[in-house]
Amino acid sequence: LETYQDRVYSFALRLLKDPAAAEDAAQEAFVKAFRGLASYNPAYPFSSWLFRIAHNACMDALRAGRKTVSLDHEDFPDLPDPARGVADSVAEGLDAERIEALLAALPPIYSEVLLLAYREDMGPAEIGRVIGAPEGTVKARLFRARELVKAKLAAGDATVLGTGA
Repeated sequence: LETYQDRVYSFALRLLKDPAAAEDAAQEAFVKAFRGLASYNPAYPFSSWLFRIAHNACMDALRAGRKTVSLDHEDFPDLPDPARGVADSVAEGLDAERIEALLAALPPIYSEVLLLAYREDMGPAEIGRVIGAPEGTVKARLFRARELVKAKLAAGDATVLGTGA
């Protein structure tokens, strides 16, 4: 629980975009994982097994229509590294905000594969096990997600990048 609770909650929050729903989904995932621990196959990484359970909990929440958009989108940024310059810290913070905004603007099937690939450092085969899709589907979703991000950046989508009124 200590090792994965923040990562599972963060994953659920980015998919569900609601802190309460993300807490519920993360808690449900851990309860199911604990109860089903005997079904874990050590031939595969534990993280992909756990994220598969978290994925299912999030998809159940989305299907049930419990997804709500929180009015409080305030993130809790990490404190800047004092060894780095202020300009670098601010630039990194803006980049992180833009990335979060871009991920939030994507449909869940695309933001999920990007999160698993880049935040959890999973390859297409492992992502496929998590989301229950063939590796080719994962690769296609990753490609499409990257294309959507490129298109939003090229269009200079002011609402996504936080530069609009």
